[in-house]
Amino acid sequence: MTANTMTKPTRPVNSAPSIIGSDVTIKGNITTVGEIQLDGAVEGDVRSSSLTIGEHGSVQGVVTAEEVVVKGQIKGQIKGRNIRLEKTAKVNGDLFHETLSVEAGAFIEGSLTHKNNAMQDSAPTLKTAETKPTDIKQPGQKTA
Repeated sequence: MTANTMTKPTRPVNSAPSIIGSDVTIKGNITTVGEIQLDGAVEGDVRSSSLTIGEHGSVQGVVTAEEVVVKGQIKGQIKGRNIRLEKTAKVNGDLFHETLSVEAGAFIEGSLTHKNNAMQDSAPTLKTAETKPTDIKQPGQKTA
């Protein structure tokens, strides 16, 4: 494809949600312009327009979606326009949201950050210090 023919994918009209069953484990990232109903486990990032994590569903990674409903577990960041945590939700990670709804009984360990454009990369980048190899001397070794 050339740069002129490449366009942002749009959500298919009248498409059914993708359902990930409770007996499914996915190791890797999932990206779709549609809807996902997740009752299984994902070890990776999930990006969609709408994501519902069922009571037995879990994600270990970054969740990015316009609409996020959590009934299960997430270990990682959630970035969403509208986030709803139901009473069975357990979240270990930071939430970046425009609107947030939390039912009594939901567990959250992390920070909550209101952002006008929560879908964009929200986490600050960390600069790592450049390290130089160190010389380790063995007992009885002489230096040059």
